[in-house]
Amino acid sequence: MANDPHPLTRHLQQLTERARAFDRRRPLAWDVLLTGFFVVAAGIDYMGDGWRNIAANTDLPDWLILVLTLGMSVPLLWRRSRPMTVLAVMVGFGAVNSATGALLQVALVQLIVLFNIALRLPLRTLGWAGLLTTAPVVVGSIRFPRGSWDQQVVPQVWAYAIVALLGIAVRSRQDYTRALVERAHQLEVERDQQARLSAAAERTRIAREMHDIIGHNLSVITGLADGGKYAAAKSPERAAQALDAIGSTSRQALAELRRLLDVLREEAPEAAELAPQPALTDLDRLIDGVRAAGLPVRGTFHGHADSMPQGQQLTVYRVVQEALTNTMKHAGAGVTATVDVAYAEDGVTVSVTDTGRAGPRGAPSTDAGAGAGAGRGLTGMRERTALYAGTLEAGPRPHPEQGWQVRLHLPRTSAPLASKEPAQ
Repeated sequence: MANDPHPLTRHLQQLTERARAFDRRRPLAWDVLLTGFFVVAAGIDYMGDGWRNIAANTDLPDWLILVLTLGMSVPLLWRRSRPMTVLAVMVGFGAVNSATGALLQVALVQLIVLFNIALRLPLRTLGWAGLLTTAPVVVGSIRFPRGSWDQQVVPQVWAYAIVALLGIAVRSRQDYTRALVERAHQLEVERDQQARLSAAAERTRIAREMHDIIGHNLSVITGLADGGKYAAAKSPERAAQALDAIGSTSRQALAELRRLLDVLREEAPEAAELAPQPALTDLDRLIDGVRAAGLPVRGTFHGHADSMPQGQQLTVYRVVQEALTNTMKHAGAGVTATVDVAYAEDGVTVSVTDTGRAGPRGAPSTDAGAGAGAGRGLTGMRERTALYAGTLEAGPRPHPEQGWQVRLHLPRTSAPLASKEPAQ
């Protein structure tokens, strides 16, 4: 591809990365190798008298040349841990080197230390480092002048400046690469957190659906079973009707659960049986099922749905279902319930009331502040309502009326506030 690097460039990158990896794993070994290389090179220059070719003064004892050679090369071993100390030591020997006229080339090793200072220490340290490295050059130009002053000092100063700039450039590149790595790691962490949050929200929606399906149908089955038990002795026909109703309710619950589990199954999701979710047109069937379970329910409808979004219709259905289920569970015997659904230009309003006792169902609560004792059903209703910016009130009916009431209002809207509708 056009963006692929040249093979030679790729090979150099691999060699560089291997060298850096070795340096990270064994920094002392790398320092010993680097220091040993320059010590050996300086030793060869000393033993072969090569230093005499450029020296300004060749009448110097061998021990002094040896000391200067080792003094300006061995400290390189500590260039990472104490770079400024190493540079000061090298500059001291370098000043003697310039003052005596030996002019050993091993003095250039201090450029490596200067590079490490620019790479690792604060940038303000470069000012002091520059002054230190300039001192031996000034001493040499004064002690053994060769041409004009600027010809001796300026080239050395430029060499030091270029090395310092190179260290700053490498440092900036490393900082940029490190920032990219940290950013990539942060994005991975945020992605994993978002995935966990999405999974938790999905589990909550699935739990809400399971609660609505199982809780309501089991409550209806329980009411039918209790009614059939009492009717068996006096009216066998009523008991048989109760058993038929139990069978149909059970099959309906199993069908809804099967659809939900088929959607959740990972393998072959396209094979899941698709069926429409409960809507406002199913409220009559819901009320008939509750009546068959023994709870007298009166339903009134005002206006028309006018193509409400499917999500809003499901919310209305589930709220009515949960409210009637709570009535069957907690209201006691001999109660009646009323379901009032009103469609208007500003949205839909649903009111579910009963004449039973209110105490066991907890304190009054609204969507603005959930009661501490509210059950999972009321929490699910509030979550569904909040998804469409609606309001939900649940609590005892105002005195002197007896019973419990649930009032829902959903404004007319075309999409939920969240990025995803409830799991269906």
